[in-house]
Amino acid sequence: MSRRAPSDRFEGRIAGVGTASGTRIVVGMWQRSPLGRFTDVMVEDPAGHRLLLAPSAEVADYVSATYSFDEVRVVDVETRRVDGGLAVRAGDLSVRLVVGRISPLGMLLRVVPARVATAPAWLRIIDPIARVLVPGARTAGSAGGGRREYYGVTLVRDVVAIEASDGGRDLGRLAPLSPPVRFGFGSAPARPSLVDVVTTIR
Repeated sequence: MSRRAPSDRFEGRIAGVGTASGTRIVVGMWQRSPLGRFTDVMVEDPAGHRLLLAPSAEVADYVSATYSFDEVRVVDVETRRVDGGLAVRAGDLSVRLVVGRISPLGMLLRVVPARVATAPAWLRIIDPIARVLVPGARTAGSAGGGRREYYGVTLVRDVVAIEASDGGRDLGRLAPLSPPVRFGFGSAPARPSLVDVVTTIR
């Protein structure tokens, strides 16, 4: 009998937003993971340049082996709660998000028990449905290096406003995350959102 491959489990939140400048930002805020508690930021600019901002070399190595980037930087990354949402600073990038109500998709997801919603077997089954319901999104796919990755989202909140700058340059008002980002096998939804998620890499 073959043994199940070991899994790395990441529990936390992902914020995915676009800006009027064409910059798209994905922030992963991980409360529990094999790498401890950390936040990393993925940025794709209007020209398609993909940048990873990681808080340590260990995180940079792991994430860049899982996703594809044109550039990787190790910088100080700070996340904090603020009135109405959260603020993230990663090197020269500063982002403040205003978080709104649970989205219609989030209400639908609450019907599924969390244990089921985050199970890789379930996420393999619903992947074709997820692609139709949320264009660009995937729940199962390749993580590189022969590994598989599974996204189990349990709650979705709308992001309703943003203040973002890079090196002091204003990135503009909130916009859909469009076109989809190209870091991995799937993208965050076009609708700006903050999701509670369990990511399993096997």
